[in-house]
Amino acid sequence: MEFPIRQLLPEEFPPLMEEMPERDRPHSLYIRGSMPPREHSFLCVVGSRATSPYGRRMCATLIAGLARYPVAIISGMALGIDAEAHKAALDVGLPTVAVLPSSLDERSIYPSTNKALAQRILSLGGALISETKDPYKAAIHDFPKRNRLVAGMSRAALIVEAGEKSGTLITARLALDYNREVLAIPHELGRASGEGANRLIREGATLVRNADDILQALGLKLLDNPEQLPLPADLTLPESAILAALVEPMEKDDLIEQAELSAQEANIALSSLLLRGLITERLGKIERS
Repeated sequence: MEFPIRQLLPEEFPPLMEEMPERDRPHSLYIRGSMPPREHSFLCVVGSRATSPYGRRMCATLIAGLARYPVAIISGMALGIDAEAHKAALDVGLPTVAVLPSSLDERSIYPSTNKALAQRILSLGGALISETKDPYKAAIHDFPKRNRLVAGMSRAALIVEAGEKSGTLITARLALDYNREVLAIPHELGRASGEGANRLIREGATLVRNADDILQALGLKLLDNPEQLPLPADLTLPESAILAALVEPMEKDDLIEQAELSAQEANIALSSLLLRGLITERLGKIERS
């Protein structure tokens, strides 16, 4: 196995796990890959499996805003926002840890559709963690158990999207039980995918407007002169051309001409960059996020 499974020593457990109630602390943890440096603040990012374009865009934009800071993104590698959070972290060079409800061997990884993502996490220096020894397939009761680990490792929990009966709310409740700060992104009223997140805000969760709100919750000082965000390593040539041309906000037609792309190439690249939160469109002009 390219990234062998080993048992974490107790002194290697994330420090905040010591603050979990004794009944909830794991007796053992298994890992593939490498844990982030201990000085990094762990941010749990979770949300609905049924994501919206808005949720994916906000997830990517906010995590991109954390680049250059000692932050590690932790989630459960589930379909939806969990996977988007891992991908967004990898795109900007942040460490990321996926906590699985299954064991870590290739045949057991859950969900199996995210095995490629698991491999990318490992290849870029991240980690997969589980408290179950292989081989073990995930069962329904393992998801709340997994959620307690995600919440227990983290200094704060960011809720991106959640319906009223979403399992994401279990993670939010656990974070509160462990005295972690719960953050939530406001969602359009009337959309079922955002009702749970909006309710959390009404009940006292911190409303997140931008990455600075997250950094404040993590107790991190803002950089006076933040460097330009690193570009993802997996950009296509048209995507790279567009970002290189965006030295200032530009209208779409001017951008296509400046990037020297065909309309078809540009439209595909622009759609991808918007979904990944690397560009935004305001007042008829496109700009880098």
